[in-house]
Amino acid sequence: MPAEPNRVEGLLFVDKPSGMTSHDVVARIRRIYHIKKVGHAGTLDPMATGLLIILVGKATKASNFLMSQPKTYEGTFQLGKVTDSQDADGEVTEEREVPPFTEEEMKELFDSFLGDQYQIPPMFSAKKIKGVPLYKLARKGQEVEREPRFVHIKSFDILNIDGPNVSFRIAVSKGTYVRTVAHDLGQKLGCGAHLTSLRRTAINDMSIERSVTLDTLQDAPPSQLGRFLIPVHQHVPSHVI
Repeated sequence: MPAEPNRVEGLLFVDKPSGMTSHDVVARIRRIYHIKKVGHAGTLDPMATGLLIILVGKATKASNFLMSQPKTYEGTFQLGKVTDSQDADGEVTEEREVPPFTEEEMKELFDSFLGDQYQIPPMFSAKKIKGVPLYKLARKGQEVEREPRFVHIKSFDILNIDGPNVSFRIAVSKGTYVRTVAHDLGQKLGCGAHLTSLRRTAINDMSIERSVTLDTLQDAPPSQLGRFLIPVHQHVPSHVI
């Protein structure tokens, strides 16, 4: 007999659609199952899709642990255009001619981003300065000094090059802004760039292949929530919960 929604706990791997915030997904899960104790482990920008770990019940205690895990993404950036948000959701602020380059030259540029480094968070981000999210200041046209944060890029590989559009796969540490990587790469090349698509495919050993869509959850009876949940102990050490 299926467990009652209010008594279940665990991890729910959701394939987040584009156009929704991570908070929107949490709110949707709460409405579907009438559960108050729901959270997520790692924000995805509205434009981004892919693996969003939803925490149900006591699993919310694992939020900090899961957010600290390395993440893998696949995406595409477009050379020649800079936007104020560093992705396709923003306004184009600059257009430049894309210089000729070979795949080997692009690979060398990718490799220059590997390893430990400091990254300046974008203005259009949820990072707070004196309690105010940066994106709220950015929407007012304000730009403030941001403290660089320490990040690590484990791998950064080219998947395809189609004119100014470059598809890639990247594995990064907690807190890394992939759109900032794309922006900074464009600056190094001299023509600028912005992120046009991003999909999170894994968080440590947790894969998008085990995820379910919101439509699937919406269409299934609420009493079936238990069959979609993954036990916390499969991915979280016992001392965390």
